Amino acid sequence: MEAVRSKEWVLTSYVPEGTPTMEHMKLRSCEVSVDSVPDGHVAIQTLYLSVDPYLRTRMTGLEDGLYFPQFPLNQVITAFGIGRVIKSLSGDFRVGDVVTNPFSPVAEYYTTSCNFLRKVDPAAGIDLPCYLSALGVPGFAAWIGIQVLANPKPGENVFISAAAGGVGMFAGQLAKLKGCRVVGSTGSDDKVKLLKEEFGYDDAFNYKKESDLDAALTRYFPSGIDIYLDNVGGKMLEAVLNRVNTHARIPVCGMISQYNKVWSDREGVRNLLNMVGKEVRMEGYLVGSYLDRFGDFMTEMEGHLKQGSIRSKHKIYKGMESFPESLGSLFSSSNDGKVIVQL
Repeated sequence: MEAVRSKEWVLTSYVPEGTPTMEHMKLRSCEVSVDSVPDGHVAIQTLYLSVDPYLRTRMTGLEDGLYFPQFPLNQVITAFGIGRVIKSLSGDFRVGDVVTNPFSPVAEYYTTSCNFLRKVDPAAGIDLPCYLSALGVPGFAAWIGIQVLANPKPGENVFISAAAGGVGMFAGQLAKLKGCRVVGSTGSDDKVKLLKEEFGYDDAFNYKKESDLDAALTRYFPSGIDIYLDNVGGKMLEAVLNRVNTHARIPVCGMISQYNKVWSDREGVRNLLNMVGKEVRMEGYLVGSYLDRFGDFMTEMEGHLKQGSIRSKHKIYKGMESFPESLGSLFSSSNDGKVIVQL
C-alpha cells in the first residue's frame, strides 16, 4: 500500500451565530502517502469519530466562551477519534493496533506522531464506541463534574440538565451510584422514558412542556437542590438558583443553549445574588485541566462498564459525509445518547 485516497472535512468560514452547515465546511479528497511515514509516526485508518458540542465553539472565529483555540480556516477539523494502525515506524505501536486519539483529523486516513495515542485493549471486552462515550471525553467530563467537583453524599438531591446527552447520561448514573436522588431534564418524552428506564434516574421531565421552570423545579425538588451539573446555562441555570440549598455545588460543564449566539445576545442570569446567601459554589471546568486524574477515571469507569452498573447509548451516523448532519443534531434535541460517526 503506497498511498490511499482520503476524504476529510475542512472549515471554510467561521460561524459566529447559528448552527454550522455544509455552507461553512467542505469535504475534500486528498492522497495520504502510507510508505513515507516519518520515523516515530504511524498511519491511521479512522474507525469512529466523536461529535461533541465543544467543536461548535471552535468554529465561531471568536475568542470567548470556552476560549478554545479556533480551527484554522481551510485546514482539517479535528475531533476525538478511534483508528487502526495501518503502517508504523514507532516501536510502541504495531500494524493492527486500535488506538484512541484526542486530536484525530476528521479524515478517513492520516499520519501522526504517537504523542497522544493510547492503545485499546482488545481483551477488555468493551465495545469500541464506548471509548468515545463512557471512556471518552463525555464520561470523563461527567466523572470530573460529579466525582471530583460535586463530591456527592448519599441522600443528596442532584439535578442534571441535558440529561440524555453524552455527558448527562453518565453524570446521573454516577450520582446514583453514590446513593443520591437524581432528576434530569431533557427535550422529549422518549428521552424522559430513557432516563428513567435505562439510566436509572429517579425522575425526569421534558423541559419543552414546562412553561414555568421555577414551578417545575419546585415540583421535582420540594426539598431543594444540592448538586446541579449544568450543561445548558440560560433560563435553566436561573431557575436552579431559585431552588438551591445552602452549600449547593454547581459544576458547570457547558452551556449548550448559548453556543450558537454571540455573547451580547446570550441570556443573562438575574439571581446570582442567591449564590451569596446560600453560599453556593459554582465552578466551570475543562477536562484538559484534570488529565492527571484520567488513569483513576479509566480504572473506575471500566469497572462500572464490566459490572453493568454504567450503561451507554449511542447515536451512530454512517460515513464521512454525515459529519455536518451529526454536528447539527447536537443542537436539535434529536439524539439519544452520544453522537458518533462511524467510517
